[in-house]
Amino acid sequence: MSDDSHLKKLRVEIDALDEQIQALITERARYAAEVAVAKKEAGSASFYRPEREAEILRRVAERNEGPLSDAEMARLFREIISACLALEAKQTVAYLGPEGTFTQQAVFKHFGHSVDTLALNAVDEIFREVEAGTAQFGVVPIENSTEGVISHTLDLFMRSQLKICGEVQLRVHHHLLAAQDKLADVKRVVSHQQSLAQCREWLNANLPNVERVSVSSNAEAARQAAADTSLAAIAGESAAEIYGLGKLATNIEDEPNNTTRFLVIGKLETRPSGKDKTSIMVSSRNKPGALYELLGIFSRHGINMTRIESRPSRQAAWEYVFFFDIEGHADEAPLREALRELETESALFRTLGSYPVAVL
Repeated sequence: MSDDSHLKKLRVEIDALDEQIQALITERARYAAEVAVAKKEAGSASFYRPEREAEILRRVAERNEGPLSDAEMARLFREIISACLALEAKQTVAYLGPEGTFTQQAVFKHFGHSVDTLALNAVDEIFREVEAGTAQFGVVPIENSTEGVISHTLDLFMRSQLKICGEVQLRVHHHLLAAQDKLADVKRVVSHQQSLAQCREWLNANLPNVERVSVSSNAEAARQAAADTSLAAIAGESAAEIYGLGKLATNIEDEPNNTTRFLVIGKLETRPSGKDKTSIMVSSRNKPGALYELLGIFSRHGINMTRIESRPSRQAAWEYVFFFDIEGHADEAPLREALRELETESALFRTLGSYPVAVL
């Protein structure tokens, strides 16, 4: 068989597979539409189920035999799920804008592209719009593997009743973007304060005498750099495309495994998915060894704690609120019993949410 004949045969087989794939996606979409009808007849207001999607994506990864990676296969299924869910009910998701931020990338990674997005100027605005019902969900940054927790986001949970419905982990690659092509012409570098910190070593080595200016987001930095040739912005790939900027340098983050974790917030109570995480907010009683006693509860019940942060309570000087991330779902043993005991021993206790561990 000639090379041309072999190529034609492969293309015929691919075309046949494409027809089968399209037919199956269409069938899946029809079932999704039937699910919507069934939910409406049952009086259910919850069309989006994070635990159900997490279970599906985990099975996708388990079944995957290559050559596509688990992450790539999950991304493809995420878009199918997103499109089918839009047939049931279109979701609006608020994020830290403008268009082109890493937070927007996190939205699409978690929800797919078949959602309506609402770009806002600050994290507190995201909380406010979700509380008001303008958006069903919001995506907010919570911590970075290099620079640690984002305190402002934690503080907002102290005055909001919103729940954490999910989490997203996003590998972050920073590029130095500009409307001109000479590093020597850069007078100021603009970016979000977290991104400036994550690229500190590169900036010290390559632009040691250039002023660094913090702005509300990386996308806002890119927008400013597009309008002013004396500026260079630290931002991601999507911002470069949206604002028509060139790359003076790529992957300038100091840590190659730089990852940012985002939280999905909303009013939804998420059911167990089989691999969950719970976030709680606790204030200990004012007595010696109080925090030690609270931590001992986790140990006695065999609960693994993955993170602890403290923030000023803003109620009295030197009083603190502690935020814990722990493995398990609040509705399931042994965590259910541990949280019940923790609540009786705490001056303040609130479960911020149980949600599926980030998938890929």
